[in-house]
Order: sequence, then C-alpha cells, then structure tokens
Amino acid sequence: MDSYVTVVKFFQDGGIFMYPIVVVLTLGLAIAVERWFYLSASGVSSRRLWGKLLPMVQSGDYGRAMDVARKSKAAMGNVLAYGLDRAKSARRRDDIEKAMEESLLEVMPRLEKRTHYLATFANIATLLGLLGTIVGLIDAFTAVAAANPAEKADLLSASISVAMNTTAFGLMVAIPLLLAHTWLQTKTTALVDSLEMAAAKFLNMVGERSEPEVV
Repeated sequence: MDSYVTVVKFFQDGGIFMYPIVVVLTLGLAIAVERWFYLSASGVSSRRLWGKLLPMVQSGDYGRAMDVARKSKAAMGNVLAYGLDRAKSARRRDDIEKAMEESLLEVMPRLEKRTHYLATFANIATLLGLLGTIVGLIDAFTAVAAANPAEKADLLSASISVAMNTTAFGLMVAIPLLLAHTWLQTKTTALVDSLEMAAAKFLNMVGERSEPEVV
C-alpha cells in the first residue's frame, strides 16, 4: 500500500506533462508487444515451411514446392515462391537470384513495420519530461518571487524536487522503449538473415541439380 501511495503521489506531483508521457508509454508498449508476437510467429512459421520445402526442392519437385510456398503466409513462403516460379523458366542462376531479391524487398517492410516508432517515442518521452521540468521550474520561481525571504530556500528546493518528477518519469519510459527498439531490430535482422540464407541454399540446390532450364 505504501508503494502504491508513493507512486500515485509521484505521478500527481509531476503535473500535467505526466499524462502525455503515459500515452507515449502505452503506444510504445502496444507496438513492442505486437511486433514481438509478429516476428516470433513469422520466425516459427518460416522455419517450419523451410523444413517442409527442403525435401521437395532437393528432389526437384518444384511444382509441389511452389504450391506449398504460395499457400503459406510465412515470409519464407513469399521468397521461395518467387524463386521456384522463376526456376521453372529461367536459364540463368542470376535470374532466379534477382527474383528472390525482389521478393525480399517486398517482405522486409512488413518485418520492419512500426519498429522505428519506438525510438521516436523514446525521444518524445524524454523531451516531454524535460519540458515538464522546465515549466515546473518557471512556476516554482514565479511562486517563490512573492514568498517570504526566510521561506524561499525551502520552498524553492521543494518546488524543484517536484518539477524533476517529469524528467525522471520521461527517462523511465524512454529507456525501456529504446531497449525494446534495439531488441526488435536485432530480431528483425536475424529473421532477414535467415531468409537470405535460405535463398542462398535454394540457389545452390537448384544449381547442383543442373536442371536444363538453369545454367
């Protein structure tokens, strides 16, 4: 109960700028959670799809592999579907590679979607905290100017302490959002790397089979 009262008092003493910081925190957390679920699900579905397609590609059953890839909603399915489709008619390895690179350009924006907002929200939270502190200091000095000289020091120190609450809260919001942004960026990069690695393995397998269509 004491902790709850302390948190409520801290929030109330921070002033009106605490509310927009809470809004920023809520939006940031919503994006972070949504991106985490999306990237995690995308990674799992891509690994499962690769496990299903690998035997088909190795055996040269491109038609069946392409049907499976097209029906899948995984990022891996989009990339390999492009490659499989081009492998049926392309005469050069470069043609297949370019098709898969084109698919990657379509997939990457979906993987990176909204993640960059977290860094922006972190900066906004910090700036709102500083703005709240500055406004609080202005109010504090204005109030102290008309106070009894004997009470000015105590009144000013108390007012400054309250004004600093918004900066502290802004930083408490900004730091986790920055960490979430970095973590999600790392997760996205790892997923893109896995797609590129799968594309490279697919190209190697197509080349090793020495199909007449692919030289």
